[in-house]
Amino acid sequence: MRQLIRVLLVDDHPVVRKGLAAVLDAEDDIKIVGEASDGHEGVRLTQLLKPDVVLIDLKMPQLDGVGAIKKILYFDPSVKIIILTSYADDKHIYEGIAVGAKGYLLKDAPPDRLVEAVRAADRGESLLSPEIAARILNQFSNMINQSPDDTTAAVPVVTPTVRDYPALTKREREVLNLLGKGVRNREIADQLVIVETTVKIHLRNIYSKLDVGNRTEAVLLAKDLGLID
Repeated sequence: MRQLIRVLLVDDHPVVRKGLAAVLDAEDDIKIVGEASDGHEGVRLTQLLKPDVVLIDLKMPQLDGVGAIKKILYFDPSVKIIILTSYADDKHIYEGIAVGAKGYLLKDAPPDRLVEAVRAADRGESLLSPEIAARILNQFSNMINQSPDDTTAAVPVVTPTVRDYPALTKREREVLNLLGKGVRNREIADQLVIVETTVKIHLRNIYSKLDVGNRTEAVLLAKDLGLID
């Protein structure tokens, strides 16, 4: 029996999610495992549900699609992500592709193309709306004509930065730094001359601000952001 392709939907419009679910769940080889209404929830549910493919919008409250994609792939590079959005301008296209999306479809794409994109992404392939593919080819052609010796010059590279996350307080940075050294809660409390309960409160705040679920993820992301050595 063929294994089902497990899909997570991330879009802030319930009607859109309902329509997508109806189209994809009708296929014998695709199963909707969850729905998220914003980027933060999308990141959390990806870590919890371990979908094969994430179908995500770009413009959402709290954390947009690009930010969510960066976080999702940071913690699990194996997840295949398809952008499904109303935006077809160059900025959104290149940002979405630069952060690792396997497909980029417009919301007016026919249902069969959506299904095809999910299957292609699961196979590790990419599928773009014809309009998107045309824009990319046109831009690539312009890049070659303008800079024949450096065709990658205009391709944006998007990596996580401290600006993508709420600022940590001085005390939270101190706790995070000790966390990165492998210090346990009790020892952190002793070194900072605070009670262990306060340490746990600081940790919850750190996890929330970095949008991570545990100590290991916090340390990995903090190192990547340059918050700790």
